[in-house]
Amino acid sequence: MLSFLGMDSLDQLFAHIPASVRLAQGLDLAAGMSEPDVAAVFAQYSSANTGQLSRLTCYAGAGAYDHEVPAVVKMLGSRSEFVTAYTPYQPEVAQGILQAIFEFQTMISRLSGLPVANASLYDGATALVEALNMAAGATSRQKMVISAGVHPHWRAVVKTFAHGTGHDIIEVPLKDGVTDWSSVDTSGAAALVVAYPNYLGVLEEVSAVKSLSVESGGLFVVCGDPLAAGVLKTAGDWGADVFVGEGQPLGTALSFGGPYLGLFACTHEQIRRLPGRIVGETLDSNNRRAFVTTLRAREQDIRREKATSNVCTNQTLMAVTAAIQLGWLGTRGFAEVATRSARAAHYLFDALVQIPGVTPVSTRPFFREFALRLPRNASGVLDDLVGEGILGGLSVEALVGGVDPSIEGDAADVILIAVTEKRTRAELDRYVDVLRKVLS
Repeated sequence: MLSFLGMDSLDQLFAHIPASVRLAQGLDLAAGMSEPDVAAVFAQYSSANTGQLSRLTCYAGAGAYDHEVPAVVKMLGSRSEFVTAYTPYQPEVAQGILQAIFEFQTMISRLSGLPVANASLYDGATALVEALNMAAGATSRQKMVISAGVHPHWRAVVKTFAHGTGHDIIEVPLKDGVTDWSSVDTSGAAALVVAYPNYLGVLEEVSAVKSLSVESGGLFVVCGDPLAAGVLKTAGDWGADVFVGEGQPLGTALSFGGPYLGLFACTHEQIRRLPGRIVGETLDSNNRRAFVTTLRAREQDIRREKATSNVCTNQTLMAVTAAIQLGWLGTRGFAEVATRSARAAHYLFDALVQIPGVTPVSTRPFFREFALRLPRNASGVLDDLVGEGILGGLSVEALVGGVDPSIEGDAADVILIAVTEKRTRAELDRYVDVLRKVLS
C-alpha cells in the first residue's frame, strides 16, 4: 500500500494527523489469538448453538474432520450466485463460476504437486474408482493392486464398481501399520494404490511403491490427505501419476456425511483420460481473458462404450467453497492449520499412551490421526465418552465392518482418534482425564 501511494513509511502515511492526538505508546491489549481459539472463547458465553456436534468435543475422523470453517468461507460459499449457479455449458453467461472452478483447479494442482486437476468429483471414494478406470484405459489391463491402508469404505466402493468394470482387485495387507508390498505380486498391474497417510493415520514411505509401479508399467496412484500437503511431501513429490483425495477438510462442514468433494489430479500424459470437467483459460473474440470447459473428448459424455469415464459433472459448490477456504488461508495459513493439527495430535497421543492398558497400534510416524488399542471394547468406551460430552473417535471394527486382518489382534479393541486445529489444550487434557476415568 505504501509503495502504491509513493510513500516510504507509516509515519509518512499518518503525517497529517496532529501529534497531540496520536497514541504515544502501544495499547495494553492481550496477545493475538487464532480464529479457533477465539471461537472457543465465544462458545463459553453462548448457548445459542444447540446442535449435537456442538455439545460434543469431536475427535472422530476417518475422512470427515471437524476443522474450523471461517465465517468468511461460510458467508461467501453460501452466496446465491454460487448456490444457484447452473451447469456452465454456455461460457458466455457462466464466466464467474468458470473462473472460480479454474482457481480451484489451480489450487488442487499445487496441493497435489501434479500439473493438471479437474473441476472435482463426487467424493474421495468415487475419485479412486475413476483413477482405476484411468489406469485401465492407459494400460489395457485389469489388475489393480491396492494397499489395505486405503480407507475401508473407499476399498468397498472400488469392489462394488469392479463388478461392472471387471477390475481384478488385489489388496496388500498392513504390517505394523504400513503396507507389506513384499507379500503380493505387483507385476502386470494397471495401478498400484497407496494412501498417504493411510486410514490408521500412519505415514508410509511410498517411494518404493513408485519403483514397483515403474517395474510393472502401471500407474502410481496416491490417495492423499489434502491437508497433509501443508507440511509434508505432495503426491507429485512422491512421483505419483494420479492423486485422489477427499476435499471435505477444505471448508466443507461435516453435514452428517455430505455432500463432499472428490479431488483428482494427474500428469500431462493422462490429461485426455481425465474424468469429469476441466476448465481452461483462453482469450475471447475481443482478446480478453476468458474461461471455458476444455480438453474433454466428446465420447466421455455420449459414447459410453469408448469412454474411460462417464462422469459428466462435478461438485461445483463444494469446489468453490474449497477455493474460498484455501484462498482465505493462503500458503502460510494452510501450513499453520496442518501444523497445529499435527502438534495437537501428538500431544494427545503422548498423554493417552501413559494410561495403563492403552497402547499404540503402530509405532510409525503419523500426521493428525492415530490408532490405539484399549483394554476393553472400543465401542463401549466410546459410548461412555459420549456420556461425558466427548465424541472420542471411531471403533476400527465398526469402520471396517468386522474383522480387519491388517490389525494384529482384536480390532474390536482399537479406537481411531483424529485431532484438528480446533482442539484446545484444555480439551485435550480433559479427554485424557475422562478416558482414564472411563477405563479405571
